[in-house]
This record gives sequence, C-alpha cells and structure tokens, in this order.
Amino acid sequence: MKQAEWRPGKRIAIVGGGPGGVSAALALLKQGYDVRIFEAQPKPQAIGGAVLLSTPVLMILRSYGISLENFGAYAVTEFRNHKGKLRVRVPFNKKVEQVSGIKGWHYGVLRSSAFAPMMEKLPDGVILGDHRFTHFEEQSDSIKLHFANGNEVEADLLIGADGIRSAVARQLFGSNELFHIGIQVWLCWCENVEGLPRDIGRLSHSHKYQASFFPMLHEGKPGYEWWVVEPRKEGDPVPDDPKAYLSNLLKDWVGPFDKFIAATDFENNVFRWDVYNRPSLEKWTSGRVVCLGDAVHPVSPYAAYGMGMAIEDGYYLAKFLNGRNLQNQTTLDDTYAKYEELRVAYVNHNVEFARTMGKAFHNMPFPLNRIRDFVFDHTPLLAKVISKDYLESSEKQTLSLEELFVDGATLLDSVAVS
Repeated sequence: MKQAEWRPGKRIAIVGGGPGGVSAALALLKQGYDVRIFEAQPKPQAIGGAVLLSTPVLMILRSYGISLENFGAYAVTEFRNHKGKLRVRVPFNKKVEQVSGIKGWHYGVLRSSAFAPMMEKLPDGVILGDHRFTHFEEQSDSIKLHFANGNEVEADLLIGADGIRSAVARQLFGSNELFHIGIQVWLCWCENVEGLPRDIGRLSHSHKYQASFFPMLHEGKPGYEWWVVEPRKEGDPVPDDPKAYLSNLLKDWVGPFDKFIAATDFENNVFRWDVYNRPSLEKWTSGRVVCLGDAVHPVSPYAAYGMGMAIEDGYYLAKFLNGRNLQNQTTLDDTYAKYEELRVAYVNHNVEFARTMGKAFHNMPFPLNRIRDFVFDHTPLLAKVISKDYLESSEKQTLSLEELFVDGATLLDSVAVS
C-alpha cells in the first residue's frame, strides 16, 4: 500500500529514520495521520551490534503487529564481580509478567533483527531517503522543512528523531552541548557458544572495567552479545588490534569471554562506541516541533538503553496526539504537556542514573574503588540501588500501558523464547 495522502491537520514530518522515528511513524499511522520520514542516508539502517529490549518495548512492538515468536532471547540478569561472585540477581515483577504476557524483563536481539520487522510494517512511500535536514521555518498554522537537496515540505508537526547530533534539537534549543563522559564501549556479537546457559545474562565488574554478556537471537538463530566498558578520555589512541587488546584486558576474568573472543568476527561484528551525553533537558517541545530519543536524551550503557527508550517515546507521543487535528496549537500544547509529564522526568532519571553508574564503576579512584567493591560484594546496597533507581520507575511506567495488556495466562505459554 502506498501512503501518499498529505492532508492539512494530519501532516507529520519525521526527521530521522532510526528506531525512534520509525516507532513514532508506526504508531501515528495507526492513529490516522499522514506520515513521512526524511532520512539523510539513502535508506535507514540499524547502527551497532546487539541490544537488550525490555518488556514495555516488546509490548509496543507487538502492538505494531510484530510477532514476538522467537524475536529475542530471554535471560535472567545477574551482576557479578570479575571473579564470578554474585552481587545481584535482578528480580522479575510477577504483575508485569501477568499483564504483559511476557516472561521476565530483558531480551537480547541484534539491532538489525529488531529494526527490520519495524521497517517492514511501514507502507511504501513513507520513507524518503537522501533528505538531509537543514532547518525549519514556523508559520502561523504549519511548519516548513528545508533540506540540503533543495526540497521544501510543509507539515503540521515536525518530529526530531535525528540522533545525538540532532539538527532539529540544535535549532530548537541551541547548541547540543555534547560532552564525553569518560568511557568507551566495545559492542560485540557472535554465533552460539556451546555449553553456556541460554537463560542467564551477566554484568560483571572489576575495579575499573565491565565485561558482560547476554544470549540473543538473530533472525531466530541463537548467539551472544558481549561487551566491554572501560574508562577512556576523549582523544585517547584507539588500539590497532582490538582482539589482542580485549584478550589481554580480560585474561584474568572468570567467565566465557575467551570463548566469545574466539567465536567473534572482529572485522564485522565489533563496534567501538565513544559515549557522549548532553545536559538533561526539561523541555523536548516548542511550537510545532517535538523531539524524541537521542535527539534529546543520549544515553550511556547503564540501564538507560537508547533504542528501547526511543521506541517508547514514539509510541507515547502518538498515544497522546490521539488522532486530533494538528492545525490547532492548543491541541499540540496539550499533547506536549502529557508527553513531557510522563516521559521527561522518567527518562532524565534513567539517563542520570546511568551516567552516575558509569562514573561509579569506571572513574572512581583508588582506594575508593576497592571500598566500593567490598561494599557491593558483601552488602545488599547494589540490589537496593537497582531496585529503587531503575526497576521501580520502569515497572510503574510499564503498568501504565493498560491498552497493551493481554491475558497473561495464555500468552506466557505461547510466546516462544530461546
């Protein structure tokens, strides 16, 4: 089906064809809006390796008509030290399991495997590639978008979903003020490794490094995502031989990392990520413009996972627009108020919690890092921090998705996970 209509009052232009922009498009199309995604590249593509998606994201994807059958690999999440001592086993909320019909909380999947079925749900003609956004002009009852190829488009609402260096957010709020947070991540994935449990994911830490792994599925086939987080200053040299570098860094760790290194294609399945953040924003909207995902809340790799939160943003924005006429600014302002009330404080809390965790694990000096490890090894402090600062707010937000609840008694048995 070709989506070609462009009706005043229903016209929504999305800049950026990543997971957040595509999620918004899918949800908005269901609300009856005319949607176009303007992507700078010839076509959108998932960047990076594997990702963990949690229950609310799976509920949203299911609402778009995406099958969860063998979609991702379910796992219990554990925190351990690098010698293998258990610190925390993340609990599941039984009520969330029941109402969502989804077992557990985290599912591992390759980014491209998660993004592809989202793209397949878009009608023909929604995505326009080779459209690098330059600026917008607000008018009394519409907004005009300008692109580097000379094209101009008039819409009722502009959604900025164009990533961490968002041109939309920069025009709306001024400089992005990005800053390096002092860590880098090696994101890796490999085919299945025999002899490892398929229902356990582990986040393990030494005095200043993290090495972690989760089972995942790629096109229904089992594999593992594994990653290493380390302190790094902006501009530090990058190792010439990542395989030798990571092998040496992990040589004293208990766990299967030597097997992961041996099974990983370092030419194609390793992605190095310098982590940047921006100061948390209290507003994501203004006039006829609203932003989501990394455009307003780039994240570090602790709890505040970018792909999942961007998918959630897109869904909630459409939920609050609710099919209403967009030419009325009062309608937009009402939507913005609901969207920001639900999302801004919640997301900022997760982003700042993630940033704090990164500093605590990777930038704490000696001897404080040894004291930290002793406390985490011998007290329930880490478990309390995770339950209070991460799980509690996430579970509360999930339980607000009443329109996506199912009969858990039947679906828990029918969703196939590996």
